[in-house]
Amino acid sequence: MLISLIVPCYNEEESLPILYAALCDVRSQVSDKEFEFIFVNDGSRDKTSSVIKDIASKDKDVRYIIFSRNFGKEAAMFAGLQKAAGDYIAILDADMQDPPSLIPSMIESLDKDEADIIAARRVTRKGEPPIRSFFARSFYKLINKMCDVEIADGARDFRLMKRCVVDAIIALDERQRFSKGIFAWVGFRTKWVEHENVERVAGETKWSFWKLFRYAIDGIVAFTTAPLRFATYCGFGFASAAFIYMVYYFIRAVILRIYDQVPGYPSLLCILLFIGGLILMALGLLGEYIGRIFIEVKRRPQYIVAEEEKREN
Repeated sequence: MLISLIVPCYNEEESLPILYAALCDVRSQVSDKEFEFIFVNDGSRDKTSSVIKDIASKDKDVRYIIFSRNFGKEAAMFAGLQKAAGDYIAILDADMQDPPSLIPSMIESLDKDEADIIAARRVTRKGEPPIRSFFARSFYKLINKMCDVEIADGARDFRLMKRCVVDAIIALDERQRFSKGIFAWVGFRTKWVEHENVERVAGETKWSFWKLFRYAIDGIVAFTTAPLRFATYCGFGFASAAFIYMVYYFIRAVILRIYDQVPGYPSLLCILLFIGGLILMALGLLGEYIGRIFIEVKRRPQYIVAEEEKREN
């Protein structure tokens, strides 16, 4: 049985030697199975490519894919899943925040057919800035209310999957990918492995607050049309309020003959600006969905490979 371990990398020259040593420990612990380590270099600007090639030159189980530029972690994970040949396939980060020490027990669980996916989930966010943790939890609450599938709070991309699960994921050939949602959407039996938050072993995080915010928007737009319905409900609500307001003033002016002494220009201006802002927001939401349709219909490749090391049979 072959087990594929996929590692997306972006500027991880300091972390890779530490991770590789940990993966070698996993391989020695699970000696009854074969392994392939697939490193996907997502357009790194440091010496990540050199480190990967050096590792591959010394280990026949190491494969690598080098992108022509930075296409993003989602593209790197998808490339790894497409190239993986294993019966079990895992994705884990290069910074050691996904503990490789969990892999042997995850393999054992799949061998016992306890589930089709063994997925890691953080139970704490110790070490994260409080504001980031707050928004992360808020995002999971919000998207779970909007979507038909449930995405667990603290869920990681770190998971070990059977071949049938990976084949289902690869079949979803969309360009705007949100893997946490895709993992939930394809279904299959999932067993969660909980662990404490782990700090990076080296380097700095590549995910700024604004990158995470954009990623959250991508996830919401990719998996629900609730924002469009919200805009529709707002439009209906304001149209109803305007009609009631019109009827009120008709009765007040025509029937009761009560006239305002001071025109309400400030309040009228505020109302117009508020409604105008909502209209622009609705147009922005439409633009987000139309923009993604535009990207999908062009059918550009999700990544371009500049160099690749294939597994020797």
